[in-house]
Amino acid sequence: MVRDLNRREFVVASGVAGITGLAGCLGDEDESQLSWHAGGESGTYYPLSGDFKSIVDEETEYSLQVQTTGASLENVGSLGSGDADFALIQNDIAHFAYNGTGIDQLEGNEITTLRGVATLYPETIHVITQAGSGIETIGDLDGQTINTGDAGSGTQVNALQILETAGIEEDDFTEQNTDFGTAADQIRDGDVDAAFVVGGWPVGSIQNLDSSEDISLVEIASETREDVMAEAEWFAEDTIPGGTYDGIGDDVETVSVQAMIATHADQDEEVVETVTETIFENLDQISRKEEFIDIESAQDGMPIDLHPGAAAYFE
Repeated sequence: MVRDLNRREFVVASGVAGITGLAGCLGDEDESQLSWHAGGESGTYYPLSGDFKSIVDEETEYSLQVQTTGASLENVGSLGSGDADFALIQNDIAHFAYNGTGIDQLEGNEITTLRGVATLYPETIHVITQAGSGIETIGDLDGQTINTGDAGSGTQVNALQILETAGIEEDDFTEQNTDFGTAADQIRDGDVDAAFVVGGWPVGSIQNLDSSEDISLVEIASETREDVMAEAEWFAEDTIPGGTYDGIGDDVETVSVQAMIATHADQDEEVVETVTETIFENLDQISRKEEFIDIESAQDGMPIDLHPGAAAYFE
């Protein structure tokens, strides 16, 4: 399923030119400084990128310059324009961007210079609400005010796909768009009824919220989950274990996409091989999602062509 998002505004810092442009060189900048685009500070991308930075800065001649961004959709635009050397993105957004489909801004504007480096971990779809809200299933979101994530983010794309699959169209709810931290504040203050957060559990913004507020997680289960996976092949079954968040003792069924490292075709092969090797040979220094990130699974769910530098390491 591909949703028509013509009437949605996406904030993509690189703009349409960044999405349609070919990957380019970084001019006269210090070649040892590598631009790494992450996500918002309250998600998983940014702190995990900090772990990668510490490893690469310590073990190589290169230094990763980690930047906060609106995450996946903005990041593929930055890779397409050459403004980013590396970025973290969702595997579904990588597929959309490479093929020029799925999202209005990408329709007919394929980024064929996008290249994969490695897949990392499941990015779990969390749908959070206040405890006692009466919202237990995705169908219960009909008529509610929902934060679907940053405008233009992979989270928003996933949220709209899931809502539509459940029969909730854009006129059936009130949409708000912010980063994860602000979304958590809105749940606490009662400004929204539910919020979509996509990230490897436990997500920091949800942990911060559940430390002071009673929350609930909405299941994506049974027939709804089967329909979501049938309509969008990049979704996989996932479960948030009971006890991951305070006050939620039972497992919560949901779906996930896959987080991955990407680069662009013009990136130097030796640079990519060095960065890839350094990260995967020092996984013991990673403090987030370390139970999922592994050499053996680093190509699972890879939706685009691998960069030759990454291939040289993994092969």
